[in-house]
Amino acid sequence: MKESHAAALAAIRWQGGIDGHLELIDQTRLPAEQVWLACRDVATVIEAIRSLRVRGAPAIGIAGGYGVVVAAGEAQRLGLAPASALAHVLAAAGELAAARPTAVNLRWAVERVIGRLAGTASAEGAGGRSAADLATVLLAEAVAIHDEDRLLCSAIGRHGAAILPLGDVLTHCNTGALATGGDGTALAVVTTAWAAGRRFRVYADETRPLFQGARLTAWEMVQRGIPVTVLVDSAAGHLLATGRIGCCIVGADRIAANGDTANKIGTYGLAVLAAAHEVPFFVAAPSSTFDLKLADGAGIPIEHRPAAEVTSPWGQMVAPPGAEAFNPAFDVTPARLIRGIITEHGVISPVTTADVARVLGSG
Repeated sequence: MKESHAAALAAIRWQGGIDGHLELIDQTRLPAEQVWLACRDVATVIEAIRSLRVRGAPAIGIAGGYGVVVAAGEAQRLGLAPASALAHVLAAAGELAAARPTAVNLRWAVERVIGRLAGTASAEGAGGRSAADLATVLLAEAVAIHDEDRLLCSAIGRHGAAILPLGDVLTHCNTGALATGGDGTALAVVTTAWAAGRRFRVYADETRPLFQGARLTAWEMVQRGIPVTVLVDSAAGHLLATGRIGCCIVGADRIAANGDTANKIGTYGLAVLAAAHEVPFFVAAPSSTFDLKLADGAGIPIEHRPAAEVTSPWGQMVAPPGAEAFNPAFDVTPARLIRGIITEHGVISPVTTADVARVLGSG
């Protein structure tokens, strides 16, 4: 089904109760049309995550959490006995968690939802919980994750708006309502500052090869009435040299304990350019995006995507047959290039292992 672009900005919603289903805005269809995709089985949720119909670390985490509930719904429809229902849900959870490797929020959310099932398998002969009972527990936790993300986005927006430098803002990829369960991460900073009366222009890198900046960030800014200009990724250095950019601000898909940050490919290059022009470079992300088991960014897995995204974007051949493609979906920006990481707990600055632990309360 389709909705007007004037509809409230959101990317994810759960329809119905324990026998309901997940709905996602199909972001591959934006900005031409806003279409909601109904996910009534786990395979559809996984395909939506892998094909970037839903994207953004917090959003795919929320989708993964709801995907576990979808698995419980499948077990109900199949009439599985308690033990088989639990096995079905656990197997689906494993597939969901592995759907995309770089963003830590996906596995975090799936494991958190599944963690609520601890002790659901009763002693042998006692039966265990029915599929409907499992779904009740799982849905409550998935909704809690979604609700919490809305609050996290608001807190990130407040903390970031308080330190946002004067001048226009340059961003990369999409970090707004389409990428989260609330108003966004980096874009929440932008929209919060705008709502408070600050005035500036947002410059959005196209973010090749899938154009999330041009298609999604620009679309969100237009919906909110915030001036936006799209530029090709390779024009960022020239733009920074003009002196009109007050700061760069991006999101994150995984952050190591020392602050090294994995984000959409091109982020590292933008951070280097920002440093060369002495423009502050900020990252905005919730605490769930931190992987404190990793000492630094060297251990972050980098997803490589199909060559056709580069050689034939949107079905249009731009490279000759036989040409190969290098298509990493993410890169890692060293902590030394990041002025501050804006979280729901406050701003981590300077970005060091000690300050990450201090702000997140883990040290």
